[in-house]
Amino acid sequence: MTTHRRLSAALSLGLVAGCAAFVASAASVDKKIDVVVKGTVHQTLFGIGFDGQRGVAVGAAGEVQSTEDGGKTWKASKLPTDLAMLGVHVDPARTITVGQTGHAFVKSAGGEWEEVKTGIEKRLFSVSSNVGGLTVAAGEFGALVLSEDGGRTWHPLTLDWMQVGTDGGAEPHLYGAHVAADGSITVVGEFGLVLRSTDRGRNWSVQNKSSASLFDVEIRDDGKGYAVGQDGYALKTVDGGVTWTCIDVGSKAILNGVHSSADGKVTITAMREMMVSNDDGASWSSVNNPEVTTVWYVGVGSPGTDVLAVGQAGRIIRIGG
Repeated sequence: MTTHRRLSAALSLGLVAGCAAFVASAASVDKKIDVVVKGTVHQTLFGIGFDGQRGVAVGAAGEVQSTEDGGKTWKASKLPTDLAMLGVHVDPARTITVGQTGHAFVKSAGGEWEEVKTGIEKRLFSVSSNVGGLTVAAGEFGALVLSEDGGRTWHPLTLDWMQVGTDGGAEPHLYGAHVAADGSITVVGEFGLVLRSTDRGRNWSVQNKSSASLFDVEIRDDGKGYAVGQDGYALKTVDGGVTWTCIDVGSKAILNGVHSSADGKVTITAMREMMVSNDDGASWSSVNNPEVTTVWYVGVGSPGTDVLAVGQAGRIIRIGG
């Protein structure tokens, strides 16, 4: 039976109201861009995830691209759906993808894709899971679903949006989710919301609010992380998502996705723009390459060395150093 929970949301003190309007012009940097996969205009890819050298990208009409060699070569396949899959999580035990009308598919290591019921029919944009199988997917109009068995069974979560403080109690689109190894959950979305739960989604605190939407969040095991979104809006955390600070990435573009590594390299995908940092966000450069400035990318990830991004026309690109 699907369980519905009524959740409380305790407002944190010291919420960030928004970044300064001034945006410094970022330096331009030349980077080699290899187009690894190129599809047709209707083959948009939205999400990408890696577990070591094994990676999966998902997109329109149930398309799946898989790699076993760190993104050098890819094999196309299709899920048993014509709906778009919008987010994907890959770890040693499982691959989980979510998308339109609450659709979700799970694949065990070495197994086949299995469709699972999430209990909702809203679009799900993002999914994240930890090694213990605690999994959260976030979506449109406040959609949040949680699984405690690696995506096999789900139950919807319901927040009191009036208590969260959205305008008139509006249900915001929730675009990004992250589940840490310790079980803490971070979700980002409209109104610059950063929501955090430390008790498996029963109670939530509001860590950030603003006028600009946030479209993606990533938090590393060392506690450093980023959230990015509308009009160049970007935040950074150094304590696992407890507190967030505005950062100036040198862009006013729509920032779609973010990935960072322990060596301080950060990549942000955007609408016909890409921002990179080599010093964990202290300084930023804009990538100067026609494969970036004429195309938009969404999902971004890494097998440990190269960084790869997916987006418009089914493209998968490898971003050089």
